[in-house]
Parts: sequence; structure tokens; C-alpha cells
Amino acid sequence: MVNFTVDQLRSAMDHRTGVRNLAVIAHVDHGKTTLTDSLLAKAGVINTDQAGDKCAMDTRKDEQLKGITIKSTAISLLYEVDPKLFPAGSETGLKECIVNLIDSPGHVDFSSEVTAALRVADGALVVVDSVSGVCVQTETVLRQALAERVRPVLMLNKLDRCVMEVQLDHEELYRSLCRTIQSVNNAVDMYGQPDVMGKLTLDPSLGNVAFGCGLHRWGFTLVNFARLYAAKFGLSEEKLMRRLWGEHYYNPGTRTWNRIGGDGYVRGFNKFILEPLYTMLNTLKTKEKEEVFKLTDKLNIHLSGEERAESGKPLMRKVMQKWLPVADALLEMFVAHLPSPLTAQKYRTDLLYEGPMDDDAAVAMKHCNPNGPLMLYVSKMVPTSDKGRFYAFGRVFSGTVTTGQKVRIMGPKYEPGNNKSADLFIKTIPKTVVMMGAGTMAIDEVPCGNTVGLVGLDKYLIKSGTVSTYQHAHNMAVMRFSVSPVVRVAVDPVNAAELPKLLEGLQRLTKSDPMVQCITENGQHIVAGAGEMHLDICLKDLENDHACIPIKRSEPVVTYKEGVTQRSDRVCLAKSFNKLCRLMMTAEPLEETLCEDIDEGKVKATQDVRERAQYLAANYGFDNQEARKIWCFGPNNNGPNMLVDASKSVQYLQDIRDIVRAGFQWSTEEGVLCEENMRGVQFNIQDAHIHSDPAHRRGAQILPATRRCLMASVLTAAPRLMEPVYKVEIKAPKYVLGGVVSVLTKRRGQIVDQEEDVGTPMVTLKAFLPVNESFGFTEMLRGETGGQAFPQLVFDHWQVLPGDPLDNTSKAGTVVRAIRQRKGLNPLIPALDNFLDRL
Repeated sequence: MVNFTVDQLRSAMDHRTGVRNLAVIAHVDHGKTTLTDSLLAKAGVINTDQAGDKCAMDTRKDEQLKGITIKSTAISLLYEVDPKLFPAGSETGLKECIVNLIDSPGHVDFSSEVTAALRVADGALVVVDSVSGVCVQTETVLRQALAERVRPVLMLNKLDRCVMEVQLDHEELYRSLCRTIQSVNNAVDMYGQPDVMGKLTLDPSLGNVAFGCGLHRWGFTLVNFARLYAAKFGLSEEKLMRRLWGEHYYNPGTRTWNRIGGDGYVRGFNKFILEPLYTMLNTLKTKEKEEVFKLTDKLNIHLSGEERAESGKPLMRKVMQKWLPVADALLEMFVAHLPSPLTAQKYRTDLLYEGPMDDDAAVAMKHCNPNGPLMLYVSKMVPTSDKGRFYAFGRVFSGTVTTGQKVRIMGPKYEPGNNKSADLFIKTIPKTVVMMGAGTMAIDEVPCGNTVGLVGLDKYLIKSGTVSTYQHAHNMAVMRFSVSPVVRVAVDPVNAAELPKLLEGLQRLTKSDPMVQCITENGQHIVAGAGEMHLDICLKDLENDHACIPIKRSEPVVTYKEGVTQRSDRVCLAKSFNKLCRLMMTAEPLEETLCEDIDEGKVKATQDVRERAQYLAANYGFDNQEARKIWCFGPNNNGPNMLVDASKSVQYLQDIRDIVRAGFQWSTEEGVLCEENMRGVQFNIQDAHIHSDPAHRRGAQILPATRRCLMASVLTAAPRLMEPVYKVEIKAPKYVLGGVVSVLTKRRGQIVDQEEDVGTPMVTLKAFLPVNESFGFTEMLRGETGGQAFPQLVFDHWQVLPGDPLDNTSKAGTVVRAIRQRKGLNPLIPALDNFLDRL
């Protein structure tokens, strides 16, 4: 039975310093969902005996079957806590804490779900398997969290495996834990923003690192042991915590501490934490029950008659859970070390809000003001029990959202101040709910600082958007994903008469996943996903839940991009059809790091022009004046291509600016080589001749001329095709490395790093692998190594595909021809003469 009612939850929502919004993030199979079971059991959502086995946050059947999380799931939990735990500055007499918990997937293909979870969180519980250590996806999700200014705390999970399976001695285990914590801190130092968020270092002696075993429901921070020993040593808990980690040694004979060790001295962590832990675990595993009960009585662990009758693992679970309950340790860490919305929104607002920082919406967000204008960000759509309908799940950043409230629903393409924008809807909210894992609880209103589900908004929003009551509100920043939809398949209904059902199903699928793209290309219905597994899940959802019809699919193909490798060898000229207007342009490549900055939102269209120009001049050597004359980015106004006005004193150029920008967006979306998106191209308008009569410079004249000029610029700048590349991390025993290298070589893989895992016979190999070569890679690798190599593939970057695409015999030329045939285009790339005009 849940320990709280809706009324109690609603009452606690008003105390903003008692709210914690957090996402649980980790590499796949490091134990996130298993760990969250203990938190659910403490709140009474599930039975305590089920915790660790139930995986209650895995709400889909395929999640339970595969044993991995596929969709992020949110739940709101209410706990009674000791008022002393709240940090300074919290409300006095606060006794309750709301934890809005989001369990996110660990598999790289579902990274977009992690991004959506982090957008509405202020803190992140980073879970790391203490045997495997920091893996490639651990770094990826940590980087995502820090980019969203989400403060991390750390849980080193599966500690029992270090003791029972790997059988490390005390000092070896301490060293192993140190290495793992240092690896996490290296990532925090690299991607964190301590000048904005404050000190981010993860250190057990500060209490922001927990140790334990989610499966067996036990865990602790150094605070737990410091409390036990404080009276014995006559030291404060803070001083003792510092001595229980690091280079602090204790001599039991002389009862003294020092910093250098020596004869008779034992490391504090080993003596006072690992020694009792090893004793308890070994006693539970090997000794008779009487020995176990002597130990439990000594530690004041009270077992009922029923619990004393248990044996083996059930008894171990009961004893360890009563001695060191993991839910208590985690809750204490959340309350003391993760920020409340009141604290976090002070430094997150300027990252999240695209409008001026002094308008009413921004000021209310910074102060998390429940009486200010409503500002709510919808980060994802969650399917309801009604087929085809969705809850809009998001976070209230200011104001209070209520049932029946009239609001402005702004999609990502809404233009501030334009009340006729196609992406703006003024509607009332039919119903507000609190997400409770697989279910929901109806609630009349939700104040700022909390997460919420809205019914009825799925008619107006596709994936995400901003909801506000402020007439001059700008959008919240669009989420930046760490993966791209680079793998795609064409789908068709088995029965052609069921095409309308397929189209409806594709619309629902687009809503249900933050990353998936469903597009129609030359009569083909394309579904694009982040990888093979992501695509497989999406297509099963389409077939079984969204369209509910049998579908047939093509073989997966890869998305390519078009780019250039040098500056145009001439200034390209294009005339309008009436010959009265002329445009002259060139193209040149952008640095890859600048493309990444645009992808990550460090350089964007909505930025202050002077601020952006300073950044580009300082980091990329742009001319300050030209950097101020960037007209737009594309495609979709946020892609890694730019249009720059490099002309001098051209009359009427500003009058055709919007038409030229539209031509640029069209051209960067459908390039000249094979109508794929462009990447890393800067177009410069060198000169123009524009007719003085507006009738002669309308869209019908300027738009085709713009496209032809842009296409000619690309063809004269050594065009190239760009392919997506995975970063592969492979863990394997040393003796199968030959097989691993052989598979990578056959598939154009490039090994970049190799390191031995200290204390194990395993080696970690890092390599780059083109996405096009990744289909069937895992199966082939397992076949070559007898199933002993474990690969993890993460999208990393784009690279130039070898060969000239204009040469039909090259690798790139073959790929271009195949793409053009698939799209129903002429197999030959149009010649330069089709685009270039002469004076």
C-alpha cells in the first residue's frame, strides 16, 4: 500500500526546498532499475520483499522479457525525513521530501530517453558497476547530465561481487573503488561547469558517494558509519568521515591516526568499513546460523521469528537490508547533496530559456515563483491506456498548472511575438496528473518545481514543447541529443488497403519516441532510428501498438550527409528566370569542432549577434563584421551549415533576405549529390544585383536562382559524402584479441586505444567503426571470439567517405548512385552547367 495520499503529495509540493527532481543514469546492466526498487519499497509503492527482483519501473512487456530499460519512466514519491538532513537555507521545520524519480535506459540506442529525463531533472544518480567500472555509456550520460547543468551523485553498485566473485582483499577493493571514482571525476572535471553550479567533485568523505548492492537491497555512505563511530572516537561526524577515506591510517594498539601508515597502522576505510562488511558477508555465506545471530545481536539487528527461519540468500538479504538499508542511504544523499528546484533554477534558467533574462517568464523561472506566469516544458509523450493517446510529461518551471487552465501551447517552431504562428495553439488543459510509473494519479494543480502529466496536449504537440500563460513568452531550448537517427528502413503494409492505418501508426510512433523520425520520401515511408536495436523496438511498437497491422520492412540503410572539402574554385553566378536579378556565392568547409558547437547549441540562431560574433572570432578566426552578418543556420534553422552575407553595399539585398534564407534551408535539407542533408558548409553571398521593382524580385524568381547558386557553389568546392561513425568499446580476454582485430579490419574499423583492465585478464579496446559496417557486427564478433567479446557502440562523429562522389567508380560514387536509385532520382549527379549561369 502506498504510504501517502494525493492530498499529502499536493501539500508537500508547495515546499519547494523539499522537492528533489532526479534521473537515474548509467551504462546498460549496471543496476539502475533494480536499485530504484528499494526506493519504491520505502515509499510503499511495492512490497519490500519484491524489491530488487520486481524491476517495477520496467513497465513494458518487452522490458521485462529483455531485462533492459527501453523507455524512461517517472514516478513521484513522498518520504518523511529528519529535518536536520536538509541543507542550510531550506525551510525551517521541513519534515517531508518529494522525490520525482525518473528511471532512464542504459543502452546507447535509447540515449534520447536519457536526454528527455535530464531536461526535467536537477540531479542525477550515476550508477556504476564496481566490477566493470566506468564504461563508454557512463561517460556519455554523465556528459549529457552536465551539459544540462544537472548535479550528479554517485552509487557504486554490485559491491558484493567484488567480495564474493572477484574476491579482492581490503586494499585491492579500496584501490579499485578509488580508480572508479577518479574516472567519474575526470569526466565531471572535463564537462562540468563549477563556476556556474558550484563544486561538483564526487568524494566519499563529502557524503555524495554511496556503496552497496541494489539486488540485495543494502548500501551505505560514509555518513552511516561515521554516526556509529563518532561517539567511540569523540570526534564530529564530518571529521571522522574525512578519516574514513583516503590516506588516513589507524593503529588499534595505540589508538592513534596518521597520514603515512607504517607498522600496525591500517587504512581507516579498510579497518572501519570493509572489515565489518567482509566479516558480515563471509559469516552469512559460510558460517552456521548461530554465528550469524550472534553477530546480528551484537549489531542490534532485530530479526523476527519468520526471518530467523530463512537461510542462504534470503537470510543474507534480510540481515544486510536491516543493517544497511540502501533506500535510507540514497534518500539521505539526495536530500543533502542534490539541489532543490529553488536552488537549481537559478543557474539553469539561462541555459533553458531562449528569451531575454529580464522578462517576467525568466525572472519567475529563476526564483521558481509559483505565483508568476506559467512556464512548463514538455520533454516527452507517454502512451496512455487509450490507444493512440498520450500524456504530455514535463516539468513546471514557474507558476502553477491547473485543470481547465487556458494556456499557450508553443511547439519548437513557434516564433516569439507571432500570434499567427502555425506552431502556436491557445487551448485549455483538460486534466493534470502525477505520473506513478505504469499508472497515474489525478491532481487538480501542480506548482512549479514539480513534474506533471497533461492530458489532451498530444493533439497539438508532436514530441516536445513549451506551455505558458505569458503572452510574450519565448520557447524553452530544444533538447540536444547525443545520438542521431542514422539507421533507417522503409516500411509498407502487407495488405495495401491498410495504408491509412500505417500512416496513422507512423504519426503515433513519432509522438511516442523523442528520437525516432518518420518521413515520406518519394512515396516510401521511412522510419529512422539511432541503431539496430532502437529501430527494432520502434518497428515492433508500430506493428503491435500504433498501427496494429502486419508490416513489411526493407533492409536497414544508413543516413549520409553531404559536405565540401575546399573553398569554391570560382564565384558562382545564378540568374532569375526573368534575367533581372543575379546572385553570386561561394562555399567553403566549416571546422568539425564548429559543427559540433552548433549541434550542442553553443552557437545558435537565437543567440545575441554580438556575443556569437565574439565567440566565433575568438575560437574560429572569423572576421568580426562577417560573423555579425550570419543570416541563418540550416537545415531547420539549427543545423551545422551557415549562410553569411559577405557582400558590400548591395541595394535591395535585405528585401529578398527571407526568400534567400528559404532557398538555403531547402538546399541544406536536400543537397545536390543525392538529396541528403548537408553538414559543415558555409555559404558566402559575395555579390548580387537586385531589380528595384518588387514585382521582379518575388519568390518565384529568387528562390530557384538561390538554390541553383548554392548547388553550383557546392559542386565547385570538391563535394564529398560524409558517413556516420560509431565509437566501439570492446571488452575481451587477451587471448581472443586476434579475432577482435580481424573483425574490425574486415569492416573498415580503426583501433584508437587499447588498455588492460587492472586486476583482470580482460582488455578494453576502443575503435571507430562506420555505421554502414555495423549491421551484424555483434554476431560476427561473437562468432570469432566464442562469445567472449562484448561490444558497445555509440554514435561518435561524421567522417568523409573515401573517394570522389563525382567519380562513378569510387566507393563514394557507388554509394551516391545507390542512394539516388533508391530515391527514384536519375542515377547521374546533375552536371555543373545545369546550375551555373554566365554573365
